[in-house]
Amino acid sequence: MSEVARDPLYRRHRFPAEIIAHAVWLYFRFPLSLRMVEDMLAARGIIVTHQTIRSWAEKFGRHFAREIKRRSAGCLGDKWHLDECVVAINGKKQWLWCAVDQDGFVLDVLVQSRRNAKAAKRLMRKLLKAQGRTPRVMITDKLRSYDAARRDLMPGVEHRSHKGLNNRAENSHQPTRKDHETLQVGTPASAVRFHP
Repeated sequence: MSEVARDPLYRRHRFPAEIIAHAVWLYFRFPLSLRMVEDMLAARGIIVTHQTIRSWAEKFGRHFAREIKRRSAGCLGDKWHLDECVVAINGKKQWLWCAVDQDGFVLDVLVQSRRNAKAAKRLMRKLLKAQGRTPRVMITDKLRSYDAARRDLMPGVEHRSHKGLNNRAENSHQPTRKDHETLQVGTPASAVRFHP
């Protein structure tokens, strides 16, 4: 019996834990619609509706993200790339802030309505709390808010501010933005729901 099957979170479900985990993994790992996941499971003889897959994704998605984060604790890099980009959520302009390490692992994602020093501080506080340590180097684009926040929260950290150096963070937004388009995100809270 696998570790997933023993998890009490899966009790009282009609399908085995491995099937639920596989369906949720397919939905979040690849840009598939709920009906596509339904079809893929049906091809393997597993008859489940897209509504059921949606409820599994809502119930287990956050759990999977936490588990990935727990397993990767202590393995993350000491060089943080921070970046922000604009996204439209319910027709309103919001800022998607993202932090990745030098290996491309997404450390955190945050949606905020502003793009100022206070917003940058909020991202850094969240990062420091989650990571439990400061980075050796912080790499950002030319936005001055990062340096203001760094001076207050992490004065001993080296800060490199250059547009060309921050490609890792710039590229990390692409899957997140694609998720927003695929999932048709409606609120800032749901925009970051499934990111560790």
